[in-house]
Amino acid sequence: MKSGILIVNLGTPDAPSPGKVRRYLREFLSDPRVLDIPALGRWILLNLIILPFRPRKSADAYEKIWTAAGSPLLVHTRAFAEKLRAQLPEDCEVEFAMRYGNPSIESKLDILLARSPEELIILPMYPQYSSASTGSTLEKVFSILGRKWNVPAVRVIGPFYADAGFLDSIAGIGRPYLDSFAPDHVLFSYHGLPERQIRRGESYQGHCLKADDSCCAAISWKNNYCYRAQCFETSRQLARRLGLAPGQYTVCFQSRLGRTPWIKPYTDIVVADLGRQGKKKLLVFEPSFTADCLETLEEISLRAQATFLEAGGQKLLLVPSLNGSDAWVRAARELVRKS
Repeated sequence: MKSGILIVNLGTPDAPSPGKVRRYLREFLSDPRVLDIPALGRWILLNLIILPFRPRKSADAYEKIWTAAGSPLLVHTRAFAEKLRAQLPEDCEVEFAMRYGNPSIESKLDILLARSPEELIILPMYPQYSSASTGSTLEKVFSILGRKWNVPAVRVIGPFYADAGFLDSIAGIGRPYLDSFAPDHVLFSYHGLPERQIRRGESYQGHCLKADDSCCAAISWKNNYCYRAQCFETSRQLARRLGLAPGQYTVCFQSRLGRTPWIKPYTDIVVADLGRQGKKKLLVFEPSFTADCLETLEEISLRAQATFLEAGGQKLLLVPSLNGSDAWVRAARELVRKS
């Protein structure tokens, strides 16, 4: 069967300049699944508070991690797509897109549809489900396809947070760092979300965000769409593969924005606390990111590193994301095959 495969990652500005970052942030934060407040409040927050000030600060951060080939997220996603294409049969066409920024989902769907595939396979590159990432990506894909005259069968590869190939790929990259660095503690740091988004998406009212974390102790029909619970499950599975006991690692959440409560514990606070507790070497995994980007390379490798040193630590080491590693490409090939 002739298949068109669309890989979608979150997005990146075209350049590390205030103007390009402003354009990217406007598209990103205009999405009601991302900034999920009433439309008027979203417009005020975006246009009067965020866009006048944040683009320059964010551009400075992007400048620190930008490469000669461009944005790391774009470079790694492109390399992954090219390697995956080489692993699949000749009748499989592979394209990659960004939910926000370039290359756009619509432009890449047009390319795939022009080749008259019998089916489309959509691979959102987010291991754990959230409405702000997977949900938004699928809404955009289906909105575009809904305007087309000829629409082939569509298959979606769902969250792969507990997929053995995905987990084995992360463990395979991380184990040499764990052995050679011999950290005092390990962090599994995930992108955060506002607590209101978790509660809004819970399958069983009142189950999520319990103070004792019992709600995230296992995946069931009550929390099968809960991003936080999926992050904890990924961490448990990785800890088993890496031989980590519960007291040797912490699950935490980064990248919070604004004053509303986000899911806890917060990575920056955990990093500082560990330094003050006398931990000297900290190893950080980023299992919600399949490609290195601003949140891994700048927020953790640079800013969290500085926080740890200021608190008394000696070294924070970031485990690279999956990027285009051979094991991850093989695991993704199996996800496509099983779809």
